[in-house]
Amino acid sequence: MIAPRKNARTTRPRVLVVDDAEGIRTYLANLLELKGYDVDTAEDGRRALALLEGGAGPDVVILDVMMPGIDGVETLRRIRELDEDVPVVMLSVVGKASTIVEAMQIGAADYLNKPFEEAELEATLAKVLEKKELCEERDRLASDLIPSASSVVWASDAMRRVRDLLAQVGDTDVTVLIQGESGVGKEVVARTAHELSPRRPGPFVKVNCAALPADLLESELFGYEKGAFTGATGRKYGKFELANKGTIFLDEIGEMSPILQAKLLQVLQDHEFSRLGSNREIRVDVRVICATNRRLVDMVEEGAFREDLYFRLNVVNVQIPPLRERREELPALVTTFLERFAARYDKPVPALSPRLLEALERYSFPGNVRELENMMKRVVVLESEEAILSEILHQDRSERRSGDAMRALLEEIEETAGDVPLREVGRRAAQEAEREAIEQVLHHTNWNRKQAARLLGVSYKTLLHKIRDCGLEPF
Repeated sequence: MIAPRKNARTTRPRVLVVDDAEGIRTYLANLLELKGYDVDTAEDGRRALALLEGGAGPDVVILDVMMPGIDGVETLRRIRELDEDVPVVMLSVVGKASTIVEAMQIGAADYLNKPFEEAELEATLAKVLEKKELCEERDRLASDLIPSASSVVWASDAMRRVRDLLAQVGDTDVTVLIQGESGVGKEVVARTAHELSPRRPGPFVKVNCAALPADLLESELFGYEKGAFTGATGRKYGKFELANKGTIFLDEIGEMSPILQAKLLQVLQDHEFSRLGSNREIRVDVRVICATNRRLVDMVEEGAFREDLYFRLNVVNVQIPPLRERREELPALVTTFLERFAARYDKPVPALSPRLLEALERYSFPGNVRELENMMKRVVVLESEEAILSEILHQDRSERRSGDAMRALLEEIEETAGDVPLREVGRRAAQEAEREAIEQVLHHTNWNRKQAARLLGVSYKTLLHKIRDCGLEPF
């Protein structure tokens, strides 16, 4: 009999079943739900990835190898980019050994051959869940010794002012709008706002509004009843219901469709909504925190975002400065990330060279804290800093060269008393921007021109001409 492993878990384990065959999806969903699991289903790789990006957070994924569109192996590859820890069990057919080998190399936890017995499924799920829990316990033990990144982002004066503002409104239920570049730590700020509020004992539910198409996002937020649409084989509770008595964090709120904006405004006003396929109103007690890297004021002026919703959300506005303006956080963040990833991957904590430390001090961090975190992960996993140092130095040279070119152009305009035609100014500025984009992609592909042409959306021949015209050379 299939049964979830008994442990300290306070909620039922959640399984995401991904299979294009409706019969298999329904069979697995019914079987697993009867045995104590919560189950989400997806009919293809696109839907599965959308659910994961939207914060579905399964404990294990059961993934079919043979699917139309994005096949199982490519779906697994993309899942690993989104979540490197969630265990994935592949469903295969006899004779696909090479595909399974590839999947295991990418990071699949295990596989089952179709048709499989209930006992096989039981043993496989028990094994991968037990391994996942052991890894989580190891991370928890490491976390007891190592401060989290969320505790060190407050090292700068700018971020301490943000924390003071959150504490000031902590005992209220006002909506909070968090704005800042991608990767600056908006989710950390949102979680801190939740922790500083009386809702701390309640749930904190995150939804990425940019990760799901409008129809899927609506069902994620508000849930649905059985039969509401094709594939709705049972009732699904929405994120607003799951966040009752707690906080819902709507990330990338600027990507929400106008129809959903109207429905969100109604929920904020009335605290009520209905599931898809139902007329029954559901009342919830939820605090809403939103975040975006876009300027909502400009979107309102352009008619892309509802003005009434903007004013409803923008009760408390929190602006998060980019990491390049919070450089006093760098030493603590670097140390925290190195120690955390060393503990996670059972590697020695590396000592960064003075050359890399100096390069980090000068680097502009376009990807902010998230970029720094990924850099330190690579240093730990590869046990080498050379690749990171090379990328930073290359970016530094490119930025200096681009800045020098623009300064030279401005000086020429000044020296000629504005005789340089505006059209020429635009042409030269566009050429420099194009050169920079081509050089970045070539560096990313290790000068694989065919791959670079595909990424840039131009023909191979066109790229060769542009490389020659820009005077680019392999580095």
